[in-house]
Amino acid sequence: MSRETADLTDDARHNLLIPELETVEDLEDLALGDDYALNPEYVAMVIDAADRGDTARLRELVHALEPADVADLMGFLSANYREEVIPVLDPEWLGEIIAELDDNLREEVLEATPSATLAKALEELDSDDAADVIDDLDEGKRAQVLAAMDEGDRAAIETSLSYEDETAGRLMQREFLAAPQFWTVGQTIDHVRVSGDHLPELFFDVYVVDPSYTPVGALPISLLLTSKLETPLAEIMEPVTEITVDMDQEEVAYIFDKYHLISAPVVEAGGRLVGQITVDDIVGVIREEAEEDILALAGVSDAGRDASVADIVRARLPWLLLNLVTATIAVSGVAVFQGEIAQLVALAILMPIVSSLGGNAGTQTLAVAVRALASKELTTANARRIILRELGVGLVNGFTLALVMGTATYLFFGPRDHHGKLAIIVALALITNIFTAAVGGILAPLALAKMGRDPAVSSSIFVTFLTDFTGFFAVLLIAALLLH
Repeated sequence: MSRETADLTDDARHNLLIPELETVEDLEDLALGDDYALNPEYVAMVIDAADRGDTARLRELVHALEPADVADLMGFLSANYREEVIPVLDPEWLGEIIAELDDNLREEVLEATPSATLAKALEELDSDDAADVIDDLDEGKRAQVLAAMDEGDRAAIETSLSYEDETAGRLMQREFLAAPQFWTVGQTIDHVRVSGDHLPELFFDVYVVDPSYTPVGALPISLLLTSKLETPLAEIMEPVTEITVDMDQEEVAYIFDKYHLISAPVVEAGGRLVGQITVDDIVGVIREEAEEDILALAGVSDAGRDASVADIVRARLPWLLLNLVTATIAVSGVAVFQGEIAQLVALAILMPIVSSLGGNAGTQTLAVAVRALASKELTTANARRIILRELGVGLVNGFTLALVMGTATYLFFGPRDHHGKLAIIVALALITNIFTAAVGGILAPLALAKMGRDPAVSSSIFVTFLTDFTGFFAVLLIAALLLH
């Protein structure tokens, strides 16, 4: 094939993939579906522009999206194509994109971005987001980026990094709006106009402070703008819910949810105001904590779109090996009852059903208990009532399933049912196992929480072992008692 023919073929492919679109709105409409997910056709357009080395077209395509959508796009591209996209991103925009990236992609993008460019990008972010990004850098590059930043931004980030991970101190932004309690509404509004460049990009409240800089109240922006200019802040301020810098982020999320907060001041041990947390940060925390609990219940971790087979195996195999050990212990009881199984082969058919139903019942109770513990709906104050409720549910479900399964067993096995003994065995075993599942499903997470362990991580292994062992053992033990 000649060079001219190859060029013509590429141009023809380009025209088919990329229609002439003249406005950003057209590109945005093409890029996103009705569910705000990226369309495959748009991703193909980005790849085609990168393949042809058309930097202008690549910039046009990428800059038609919001930062969150660009972060999503990076996840759909291979590492080679991401290296093509990074240089076309403006530094003022790059910081927001990096803050939205998945952790595994963020590390790669940070390594590929020059330190000076990264420093400029992070200066556009609030201090909490910038600190989160800086924390992912290795020590060498972190020092380079901090050295290239403005002194004020650098000091704010270093202060944020001095707090423990997943605490309010790490989550907060150090930019906030505070005013002394003797100021009037007019003075506060004038201050906002003058200090606009030093205020956070997004804020909802004015924190009213005393001479020691301790919050004594808060004033929603809506109330500030609708009050008379001569009104003192002390007369119209509202009570404030303070967050301490060392408070765990899950506890912060609980407080925001309980009191329907939009923002809250963060204070040091002495009560001095040092930052604020806003609801957009809390949404991210709630999502992260929910994802962690869901994955932990299954004994896995977030693999990410670019995780290797080896990474996923290392995360999942230990739990499967532990499950293998517990399953082996559970079925070891079967060997004790070989005579009963040989006498009535139907037991081998029915045991997995009893065990499986118990496992599902235990998982139901476990999921409810873990969620209730995480949301503080289950505490020492109501633990007894919740435990008794779940045990009652286990008994009712056990008797109901026993009636259904016992009837089905009697009808299926008919004359071979040893005068109905097999149906009775299955019914009693189901009642035992479903009740045991309720006991394990509610007590295992409570016990782990009491010991200071995450109930979502290990509870499922214990409950599965308990229901498997009880399911097999109950069927065979009851059969041994009734068939002799």
